[in-house]
Amino acid sequence: MPLGTLDRTPPPFFKQGPSALSKLMVCSALALFLMVADARFRITEPIRSAMSTVLFPLQWVVMQPVLAFRGVTDYVTSLDSAVSKEEAARRKLILQSQRANQVEQLSNENLQLRKLLALRERLNSPTVAAEVLYDAADPYTRKVIIDKGLAQGVQPGSPVIDESGVLGQVTRVQPLTSEVTLVSDPDQAIPVINTRTGVRGITYGDAGRHGSGALELRYMAANADIQPGDLLTTSGVDGVYPAGIPVAKVAKVERRPDSAFARIVCFPQALVDGARHVMVLKPLLSQLPPRPAPEDAAPVSKKGARK
Repeated sequence: MPLGTLDRTPPPFFKQGPSALSKLMVCSALALFLMVADARFRITEPIRSAMSTVLFPLQWVVMQPVLAFRGVTDYVTSLDSAVSKEEAARRKLILQSQRANQVEQLSNENLQLRKLLALRERLNSPTVAAEVLYDAADPYTRKVIIDKGLAQGVQPGSPVIDESGVLGQVTRVQPLTSEVTLVSDPDQAIPVINTRTGVRGITYGDAGRHGSGALELRYMAANADIQPGDLLTTSGVDGVYPAGIPVAKVAKVERRPDSAFARIVCFPQALVDGARHVMVLKPLLSQLPPRPAPEDAAPVSKKGARK
């Protein structure tokens, strides 16, 4: 029999099981089913937990060389590197501390400006915001210089306030700066009213006698109803300061039998020693309407007289 005529197929009794293609299709379908079932129903989660618990000792043993290498690397870090890192951390801490102080300062300034704006709304008076540049050079006066002048519409005699009350009055105006005489200056006088009793008076600066920022309420009778803690505000009768602005608070009242007037020491409400942002108000007289011109009395005509 020729070799080419031999039948190479196995006899029927050696054929067992399905074909390889059928096995591939069945296994692929089973794998796809398991993936979908695991994604939707997590049926393999218990199996994974069990295998993780069993393999944990092996993982720990394999990780020991890696952990040992990291520990040695950290241990042999040079001293210079550690010092440089410490210096960098300190510089960063100082920078953050400086920024925190700036944020706190800006917050305080924002609060002061909000209070100033609220006070301006109550007064309903034209104002100019200004900043205190420096104190005057004369040691015998209490004056400060602000950064607003004629170019910004500041007028001589304009009241100056801060977020707490009356700070002073503009006494000299330059093109770009102005001089403000503080309420504690001996030459400064402000008509005030006691908010508790309604009694009027005049406060004078008394910086040299009772402290750097004291005032004195003068010409008050010894039996006048005034007590420590009374608030004094502007009365508005002088034509300069609008009424109702806080000026000072009574600190001490001395009634002496040998004097008809009481000695009343007050402390200003404004920050005379630390004000930075202020508001310059327009004088009250410039906001009032002009006085009507006096009318000349017409002579009485004799023709209209009764006979």
